Amino acid sequence: MKKVLLVVLAITIARPLMAEVRLPSLISSNMVLQQQSAAHLWGWAGPADKVFVTTSWNHKIDSVVASRDAKWSIAIPTPVAGGPYTITIQSGNTIELQNVMIGEVWVCSGQSNMEMNAGWGPNALPEMTAELPGSANSKIRLFQSPRTAAAYPQDNITGSWKECNEASLKSFSAVGYFFGKSLQNKLDVPVGLINVSWGGTSADVWTPAEVIQNDLELSAASRKLTPYAWWPNTPGACYNAMIAPLLQMDIAGVIWYQGEGNTEISSTYNRVFSAMINSWRRGWNKQFPFYYVQIAPFTYGGKDAGAILREQQQATLNLPDVGMVVTTDLVDTITDIHPKQKRAVGNRLAAMAMSQTYHVDMGNCQSPVFSRMETGKGRVVCYFTHADNGLVIKGATVKECYIAGEDRRFVPATVKTEGDHIIVSSTAVAKPVAVRFGYSNAGIGNIFSTEGLPVAPFRTDNWSNAITDK
Repeated sequence: MKKVLLVVLAITIARPLMAEVRLPSLISSNMVLQQQSAAHLWGWAGPADKVFVTTSWNHKIDSVVASRDAKWSIAIPTPVAGGPYTITIQSGNTIELQNVMIGEVWVCSGQSNMEMNAGWGPNALPEMTAELPGSANSKIRLFQSPRTAAAYPQDNITGSWKECNEASLKSFSAVGYFFGKSLQNKLDVPVGLINVSWGGTSADVWTPAEVIQNDLELSAASRKLTPYAWWPNTPGACYNAMIAPLLQMDIAGVIWYQGEGNTEISSTYNRVFSAMINSWRRGWNKQFPFYYVQIAPFTYGGKDAGAILREQQQATLNLPDVGMVVTTDLVDTITDIHPKQKRAVGNRLAAMAMSQTYHVDMGNCQSPVFSRMETGKGRVVCYFTHADNGLVIKGATVKECYIAGEDRRFVPATVKTEGDHIIVSSTAVAKPVAVRFGYSNAGIGNIFSTEGLPVAPFRTDNWSNAITDK
């Protein structure tokens, strides 16, 4: 009898009763999982406990054994878009996830222009105020994370999935919502939106700390950022708390609206932004599409700080699978860093995703971008990509276009459009060598593609000591 008791005791000590299975906030009822993927489910359980997962779309039971660190993760094949479904997870207890949809999952991130929502008030975002009463849509799901920072990568994030309606949308990103609404309408599939944004933040805090610290140029630039009481400025702080917990969630892509927080160190933005995008892709182990918004005209502090930042954003187009939305025409006033027209921003991002990610013919949905120039005969000819159908000037004369000779003095230019290029000249410059368009903090140009998208601001020179005659 003693021997039996000892054996039972030994087994009990060596193999305790199964612990309760737990899930992160991202894995919950009302969520959206990426369609036709090996979507990950994960959480915690007792070490060596077996976790069973049953999905209602195929009634299949899968299982995984928790690690010695009490963690478990399993890849579940998902079908084409649809739902609602249930997912049952069992170990020492049973959790049933209800109202789960299969569709397209996008992360929305950045600073305040991504964060802006109807809660800012009707004067800040009249479009969202008007949108709220009719916003209920069970095929759009929203996950809103609060602002949070951490010194080390976290494995969970606060928040919950909610169906889109007037109550849940009020505190959700306007840009993210209009993007998701457009996608859901055009693709006719469920869309899940994860909003992780924080006003005022620099790209540095969204980039893993070691990436910044191991780059002498980036670490030196980051130290120049002015610290404020309302947001973190430690490299990696937001990445650790708001991006790292998402990395196991399979996603379709990312939309991003940020840059204002880096205007103090504009000249290094392409370097840090590219490093950030690459680090996210490594973290997800996926080269997902990344679409971003170029910062709008505003009276930024330093001379040409905003212009240089936009130039750096444009340079990031050299990365694969990225796209940039230009917003110079969506500004109500250059004294407000938060433009109100978020519907157009979201729709332009969605058009880019429809075209480049989902391969739906949307026509030309990218702004013309300067590619090369030719000089001679007292003029400069500037050519553009994404201008195959021609360019137009809205108004009697062109605005914010300047031309200069070797003296580096820019004067207002005369501009004529011709196919995919513009012809720039001035009677005051006999031998022009350079052109600038919209190249200032608050410059708003008026040259567009025939599809109505503004030409991205540009300069053909790299002079730091130029003079512009307004």
